[in-house]
Amino acid sequence: MKGGYVDGFVFPVTKKNVAEYKKMAAWGAKTWMKFGALAYFECMGEDLTIKPMGGIKQRSFKDLAKAGPNDTVWFSFIVYKNKKHRDAVNKKVNAQMEKEADKWKDVTMPMDPTKMAYGGFQTVVQK
Repeated sequence: MKGGYVDGFVFPVTKKNVAEYKKMAAWGAKTWMKFGALAYFECMGEDLTIKPMGGIKQRSFKDLAKAGPNDTVWFSFIVYKNKKHRDAVNKKVNAQMEKEADKWKDVTMPMDPTKMAYGGFQTVVQK
């Protein structure tokens, strides 16, 4: 898979809400791919322990996401051709979300969006 741009996310999901989050993630995967994303990943943390790397002080994803003891940490990303492609795909996804607004109005978010870290990243090295 080749892609020149990635939207990345790190956030906690309370363990009791994981099943609900997976439903939302499945909708996201279907929708982003329908509108042209090259790839869509939702990854739940499994091994988040800090491992020594030559004496370098590190932060854990748990710290980054301000995850509590009952939270899982997710690392998710969507791959695009470039930033322009990302903007076009996201415009279509947002329009779809607006069309389906009634479907989501009574849904409680299974995660706290205020604890989510997000950014768009240009691919620099890819093999």
